[in-house]
Amino acid sequence: MADHLEASVTLPSDPASVSTARSYVVGTLAGWGLPSDDEVTDTVRLIVSELATNAVQHTLGQSPTFTVDVVLARHELLLIGVTDSHPRLPKRLPAAVAQDNGRGMAIIRCLTVECGGKLRVRPTREGGKTVFVELPWSVPRQPLANAVRPEASPAR
Repeated sequence: MADHLEASVTLPSDPASVSTARSYVVGTLAGWGLPSDDEVTDTVRLIVSELATNAVQHTLGQSPTFTVDVVLARHELLLIGVTDSHPRLPKRLPAAVAQDNGRGMAIIRCLTVECGGKLRVRPTREGGKTVFVELPWSVPRQPLANAVRPEASPAR
């Protein structure tokens, strides 16, 4: 595997693109050796879902597309970023008990911290923004069937 891997997809700012973004990232990670049924993959799937949903819902129709970037650097750091062309930076909305939204950034932040990562927001040169997470990458372990097992000691 190369020391630095990158993948990127640009999608229309449409609710249907959220599912496409999730599938794209999970497929990319599978190609890099992370099984699709891994707990980390489930966490990444939820983070991408929240980031993509925010890019669609909170750009108020002013960003016709959004881009999802996935980078694996030095086999130790996974970066996932979602870029849109809307200049407004995300902010935590007050989430009332009966409210259906306003929790996306809190969910992303919690999941990222739980994994030992960081959440960052960076303005783009074009006037938009990228919201991305940095997560430590663990090299996938060999399946037990392929692992070397010590010989059992005889029963006494």
